[in-house]
This record gives sequence, C-alpha cells and structure tokens, in this order.
Amino acid sequence: MAAGSLTACGGTQVQDRPVQDRPVVITAPTPGAPAVVPPAPVAPAPAAMPAPVAARTWKDFRRQAALRLVQANPNITYTGAPPDPLLAIPVLEVELNADGSVRRIEVMRHPRQAKDTTQMAIDAVRRAAPYGDMRHLPRPWKFAEVFLFDDDRRFKPRTLQDP
Repeated sequence: MAAGSLTACGGTQVQDRPVQDRPVVITAPTPGAPAVVPPAPVAPAPAAMPAPVAARTWKDFRRQAALRLVQANPNITYTGAPPDPLLAIPVLEVELNADGSVRRIEVMRHPRQAKDTTQMAIDAVRRAAPYGDMRHLPRPWKFAEVFLFDDDRRFKPRTLQDP
C-alpha cells in the first residue's frame, strides 16, 4: 500500500511502516470530550499459505482453523498465555461453504469496550479462508471461535488455549 493512499473510511492517510514502529499516543480525555482510542493494528496481506487439509473431525477442524487464523494474521496475533485482564473477547460463528470459503459470519458476542476488535476478528477470519473441503464433516458447516484480545489489539483464538 503506498504511503499516500487513502483508506475507504473517512480519507485517513495510511503510513507504509510496520505496526510495531507506529507511535501510539493516548491522551487523557477532557471533560465532555470522547476518549481517544489507539489505532487498531493493520494486518498486511499474508504470505502464500499452504492448502488446508480436509479434517475428519470437528475437533481437528477447529484446531486447524485456529492455526490458519494465526498464520494468516501474524502481526495481530499472539500465541503465549493470554493476559489478565483481556482487552476484549468477541465471539464469532462462521458458516462455511463446501469448499471451505466463508459463507456467513455472525457476531455471537460483542465486547463492551474496544468494539473495533469485532471487525478485526471478522477480517481475520476472511483472510484465513478457505478452510478446506468441508464435505467430510457433518452439516451444518459452522464453527464458533472466541478471540482473546490483549491490550495491543492482538488476538489469540481460544481454541489454541485448550489442550
């Protein structure tokens, strides 16, 4: 993306620098003024991802989908222990087509704060698609994922937290 390009929302200029190099300035709100929210990290297009493997069980599928989410979104994910407290916990239900492409995404839980993390999670799901041939699994081809966001607006799929 060129440094002078405009985003679709409001004509804001996007800088061509890695997320970790961008300064984040948080100012204390003045009485009666809205709080300033730090900008959400922008995930670059992922490198070519390997073709997904057709999973035989829903447990295998969910783990593979969670790993694809991390692989497709390397700059906005983490794999270590989630912090306490978490910034936000959006929950999405993803419905897939037979080829593993995303058919529909439903928000099952919106976080109370950091509401922008819901859209970040939706975008991350779309970047990780396709998820592989679904015809080996029983219908409906839906799965839910919980996104554990830290204060840096990076997420970990809850599925990867389970043993």
